[in-house]
Order: sequence, then C-alpha cells, then structure tokens
Amino acid sequence: MFIGKKIKEIRETQGMSLSELAERSKVQIATLSRLENLKMTGSLESHMNIARALGVDITKLYAGIVKEESRVDVKTQNSSTDVYIHNDKSSYEILTNKVLSKKIMPILLQIEPEGKTNKEENLVGTEKFIYVIEGKVMAYIGQENYSLSKGNSLYFDASLEHYFENENKTVTRIICVSSPVTL
Repeated sequence: MFIGKKIKEIRETQGMSLSELAERSKVQIATLSRLENLKMTGSLESHMNIARALGVDITKLYAGIVKEESRVDVKTQNSSTDVYIHNDKSSYEILTNKVLSKKIMPILLQIEPEGKTNKEENLVGTEKFIYVIEGKVMAYIGQENYSLSKGNSLYFDASLEHYFENENKTVTRIICVSSPVTL
C-alpha cells in the first residue's frame, strides 16, 4: 500500500472531503489527488502537514505501507537493450531490465565467425548455464573443453576460468544465464 491509500482511508473514515484536507493541510488539492491516486509520493513536509490536518501522528500514515513491485518483468523487442562488446568478434545483449535487482543474469551472447570471448573467471559461488541457439562453439572451462552445437547446453562453475570460441564460418548465438553471488 502506498501512502496515498492510507491518507485516503484516514480522510474518508473521518468524513473529511479532499478540499477540506487541502485547506487544513495547506497542501494543494491537485497534489492530494495525485497522492491518493498513486501518481506521486509527496514530500516529508507534505506528509507532516497532512498528518497534522488529519489529527494523527505521522507514523500512522506510514504504518503498514509497502512499495508494491511487480513480480514480473517483461522485455519486448521494442524495449531498449544494453549491448556490450567483448571485443571486435563477440558481444552480449542483456535480456532483462533492472539487472541489479535480479538473482540471475540472462544474456544473448553472439560470437562472429572465428571469434572468441574474453577469458572470464567469476567469483566463487557463481554458476553459468549456456544454451546454443545457433551455430557451434567450443567452450573452454578450466582445463577442459567442450564442443557444443545448436540445441546443446552446458552448466558449470563460473569461478573456473572460461571462454567461448566460434571456430566456424557462421555466427554463433548462445543464451547464457549466470547467477550472481549474493553477499
């Protein structure tokens, strides 16, 4: 529940109109309307003035409110995309929004013909999963190497040194999902 819902609930319980609250709190009616309709959050000063006008302690306005966040994050073809270049022969595109709030990092890795990614060695506890959607790739993980083609997948401990190489004459595209370490 946002603070606007709580303000409206208290105001209506007291039988107070929006214009009456505006007059008593010295907060513009348009601002109060936006607060109650969840179009804005307001300032601490406006919250104190509203609480005073409602005759309640400001903590009552904040009691039980939480920021409601969507549990679903949709990214469409028209969404802005972050593309990072590993080097002149490989790049990756982040496939989700708000990556800092995620527990996994899905990317689309593209490796040009005869190209390879830079070597990586992630923190202990990090894992990676790759799925080849187009082409072929050699995955070098620690002291081992794996030849993968379309439809093949690989799951590994990403704290091992690793990189991917496209030894073919066509582009290779790979879905790569990694789990960031939680501190």
